[in-house]
Amino acid sequence: MNPPTIDPNDLKARLERRDPVRLIDVRTPGEYRAEHLEPAELMPLDQLDARAFLQAPPGVPIYLLCQSGKRASTAYGKLAVAGVSNMAVVKGGLSACKQANLPLVKGQGVISLERQVRIGAGMLVLLGVLLGWVVHPTFYGIAGFVGAGLFVAGVTDFCGMAMLLARMPWNQRDAARPACRTG
Repeated sequence: MNPPTIDPNDLKARLERRDPVRLIDVRTPGEYRAEHLEPAELMPLDQLDARAFLQAPPGVPIYLLCQSGKRASTAYGKLAVAGVSNMAVVKGGLSACKQANLPLVKGQGVISLERQVRIGAGMLVLLGVLLGWVVHPTFYGIAGFVGAGLFVAGVTDFCGMAMLLARMPWNQRDAARPACRTG
């Protein structure tokens, strides 16, 4: 199911008019702390609870946001099954919002979850190949395992490594650290 979307420029216009909206950022606390849209509330995908939305004021649209739209779409599906309505995913995620010059709060930098997955997968493949070459050919299996995981992630749109990395301590630190507004 493809969730309804809102274009970042439409979101920007609503925010400038001060229309009542609820903007929910479903990224990790570390990503949120690094940068987020000014009015966004943090509710990480792995901790998302539909009860927080079922008692929301009726008629106030809920916009779900992540880095690119993938996790926000997953959040949409999770909330829709629980009976939450009047939601849309911000098209293109935070990346598109930055291009549309929405007000951004910048804090301490952290590497995005998507980049962490690419770094981790690349490191494991390289390690497997090096160990297979230097120590024993059995270690080539590490590279094969990671390749199979990437294939499954591409086909199913589920990434176990991302779910694991999202729970790492550096991605769970308190999001309420000092930050500065830009934009």
